[in-house]
Amino acid sequence: VQLQASGGGSVQAGDSLTLTCSFSGRDFSIYGMGWFRQAPGLEREFVAAIGRNTGISGYADSVEGQFTVSRDRAKNTVYLQMNNLKPEDTGVYYCAATNSIYSRDRHMYDDWGQGTLVTVSS
Repeated sequence: VQLQASGGGSVQAGDSLTLTCSFSGRDFSIYGMGWFRQAPGLEREFVAAIGRNTGISGYADSVEGQFTVSRDRAKNTVYLQMNNLKPEDTGVYYCAATNSIYSRDRHMYDDWGQGTLVTVSS
């Protein structure tokens, strides 16, 4: 599996960004997908996940109602729409793929993209 994340950048608090993760190498439809982030000096943390079936999705409490995860099967792509960004949302965002139907646990993800940096200034 190859994952390519993009869409990061430097924004002001309150702005929006959409991250994109392009998936290739395997059958996209059998993988659950997740977004994780890592701030400087901190561990990588769960942000959002979407199951093989788009009816299943979940979010970290810190981004619930602020971020939206989606997937486009025709494009083999996963998106993370981030609204009303805050300085605490700053970090490197990674997309990842799991053989599980759905997971919020980073240890269940075997394949990771290279990350895309999001910097939110106050």
